[in-house]
Amino acid sequence: MEKKNRKMRTGEAARKNKKLVILSAVVAVLASAFVIGIVVYVIFGMNSESLTETEEDAIFEVSIEESEEAFVKETMPPDVVNAIVSGGKSVSDALNNRPVTVEMTDENRSTFVSIDSCQIVNTSKVQIDLSSEGIPKSDDKYYYLFEEAVYQNSIPEGAEPVAKKYKDSETSFTLDLNKGKASSRLFSKFTVAVKLDGEYVSISHPKFITNPEACAGYNYGGMQHHSIKGILADPLRIGELADLNISYCTYNIPLSHILTTSGGIEYSYDGVTYHFKTSAIETYDQLFKRLNGMGIDVAAIVLNDASTSAYPDITHPDARGKASCPYRMFNGATDGGVKACAAIGSFLAGRYSGAGHGNVSMWIIANEVNARKEYNYMPYVDVNTYTEAFVQCFRVFYNAIKSQNASAKVYYSLDQRWTLNSEKTGDYDAKDFLDIFTKSISDYGNIDWGLAAHPYSYPNGATAFWKANKYTNHTVSTPVISMDNLEVLTNYMQRPEMRDTSGNVRSIILSEIGYSSTSGETLQAAAFAYAYTIMEKNGYIDALMLSRQTDAADEIAALGLALGLQSTGGKHKYIYNVFKYIDTDKRQDVISFAYDIVGKTF
Repeated sequence: MEKKNRKMRTGEAARKNKKLVILSAVVAVLASAFVIGIVVYVIFGMNSESLTETEEDAIFEVSIEESEEAFVKETMPPDVVNAIVSGGKSVSDALNNRPVTVEMTDENRSTFVSIDSCQIVNTSKVQIDLSSEGIPKSDDKYYYLFEEAVYQNSIPEGAEPVAKKYKDSETSFTLDLNKGKASSRLFSKFTVAVKLDGEYVSISHPKFITNPEACAGYNYGGMQHHSIKGILADPLRIGELADLNISYCTYNIPLSHILTTSGGIEYSYDGVTYHFKTSAIETYDQLFKRLNGMGIDVAAIVLNDASTSAYPDITHPDARGKASCPYRMFNGATDGGVKACAAIGSFLAGRYSGAGHGNVSMWIIANEVNARKEYNYMPYVDVNTYTEAFVQCFRVFYNAIKSQNASAKVYYSLDQRWTLNSEKTGDYDAKDFLDIFTKSISDYGNIDWGLAAHPYSYPNGATAFWKANKYTNHTVSTPVISMDNLEVLTNYMQRPEMRDTSGNVRSIILSEIGYSSTSGETLQAAAFAYAYTIMEKNGYIDALMLSRQTDAADEIAALGLALGLQSTGGKHKYIYNVFKYIDTDKRQDVISFAYDIVGKTF
């Protein structure tokens, strides 16, 4: 049988096949890398205005032109061809989906970019998320992020950006928070800019950090209570509070009581060392621990009566002159003022939030801030300027306090003059102040501030608040808000623009409310009984603080107001037992006397 000749594969042919496989793999890798590079460049690195329609068409044509495709099919394996074709289509899709480039106008330039979020992430970083309708034309391909102080209203002259990013319709910046350091960004606001004709131009509305609680070390929000009853305590009669069965207590912290220029308790913050009186702070320690031990939560009122010569930074520069007012506007208008207010807020909140010195769950910054002449001195200016001065320092206190205690509540207080045209007396209407404050806070980054209202009768000595008078009605334009028309305030606070960051009605407390016994103790007691019932039925009040536990001699002398549960000598008035039992099963027994006085059953 004839043997067939068998074709033998030589070593040279095998080597050729191996080379072809290697070459194909190399080509595939290079092609993939080329395509990926093109896609990345198009999406992230290429300035849209530098890419013409002709160039887009050229890239697309290169990826699908038949002659080129035929060529690569003849010389490359199918998987390589498919990778190149698919990559070309990806490039084309990226080009087609890229946001359009937009010429900004004078009308939209300042808000072309929206800062959608400015928040602390991972406790030590700040993330600023932004978006826009298209990509703005500018000198180059970048967005530039600038940091501004609380009191600055534009990019400071000569300032350099803290970061830059390729422009896109959505992007974000991430920075170090630097809490507690001289370079801290906890109190800064941020704005986005582009270069136009060689100059940095802001194209966004600035925003502050809105979640300072994300870097807090404590989380004390108060105890669970069966009642919302509270009182302005008499430090000499703290022991009686247990008998009164209260849940809350307000207590003043005037800065003159706790500050010293040297020695004492040293506290370094944002690169500056401050000093607090050891004896005064230890007194507050013991007081707050004692109150907490009685099941009472504290609302501390921080008041600026600091010496303007010893501590000038604490007080607004315009408010340092001679004045009869006991308290002055805090200073958020200078770097020294921001640092001082931040240090005070941080020190107090850090000490009284779980550090073993007693706890404060609520902080009230200043007193009746619309009452400029009486309680928050600053030379008279228009209501917008005045309110903005307070907004600046309030946000500093808010961020400082919340950065120490995530669950603390931070309030400011207004008096009862709602639309009384208080400007004619040198003060401001509460409604005007509230509206301006709310809008400013919202515009620069909404936070969860609370309102501490003081719905006294008007005048304050009009104990029978339920009687018809020219000052109160049940419309939003009422001159005064008392307990008779409290629903005007709480209805107003339910409006969408007034709500907190979660869309809920803000925390509202009545941090001062009281009635004088100068027209009779039973009238005083009846007024409280009726007011407390109104407050309970309202449903939007988190706490009520009666003013006060004991009559104040100076208040009686100056204003004729005897607001206490007891006289200056400690004798209990008729109101004492009404207050004590109004939130117990003895309620009807202690309030029924008031029905005839008020003229109705409640």
